Amino acid sequence: MYYIYMLRCEDNSIYTGITTDIEKRMTEHFTRNEKCAKYTMTHHAKKLERYFTAENRKSASKLEYHIKRLKKADKEALIKEPKMIGALLGDKVDAEDYFVGK
Repeated sequence: MYYIYMLRCEDNSIYTGITTDIEKRMTEHFTRNEKCAKYTMTHHAKKLERYFTAENRKSASKLEYHIKRLKKADKEALIKEPKMIGALLGDKVDAEDYFVGK
């Protein structure tokens, strides 16, 4: 299983990533150890806002790619109401391929 996650950073920006081990990856981001992303090293991740799950890397990577290209307002909307995935990205991904967490 793959996780596509959205983190809130201290500067209120939103970082999106992908992992197979959500707990381990969150520890890496929040402790800013050597394995955290360059972005969260400098922007300081503070909260896991939302995650989605996917059965395979291909569909997880596809969702991550499209979330990263959303406008900030649309990312905020997706965090607030994850069922908007179809409305925001329906022409790019099949919302049925993903399950919402948090």
